[in-house]
Amino acid sequence: MQYSEKVLDHFMHPRNMGEIENATASGTVGNPVCGDIMKMDLKIEDNVIVDAKFKTFGCGSAIASSSMATEMIIGKTTDEALDITNKAVAEALDGLPAVKMHCSVLAEQSIKKALNDYYTRQGLMTPERKAKLAFLEVCEHEDHENCTCAEQ
Repeated sequence: MQYSEKVLDHFMHPRNMGEIENATASGTVGNPVCGDIMKMDLKIEDNVIVDAKFKTFGCGSAIASSSMATEMIIGKTTDEALDITNKAVAEALDGLPAVKMHCSVLAEQSIKKALNDYYTRQGLMTPERKAKLAFLEVCEHEDHENCTCAEQ
């Protein structure tokens, strides 16, 4: 299996690893097939993600995906972060082997799980946000962006 230099760099030198004390929001997701577990903590001020940290139990691709995802969302508004996809995470890493794409899915899902927590606790859930988060409850596909689970 061939990994890009970015994947190797984020695995060997992960960014933003750890936990945020008194995090504004947290989200934990897991993949029952491979056993990977990913936790994302967010510090949000004025609807902007000012810090993000992760803890991942998983392979190198899962750690690299978590690391890259935190870099992608820090400084973004919560709605901008809500639009980040697993494909964007994989592309930012210069690609992942097909058998490791589920790692980028976990990164996206952990961000969205944390944002779901934030929107719910802050009373900021809107129909649009809820629609973007609907797959968290029903979808187990690696390519949920193109599935119809949320519509069922």
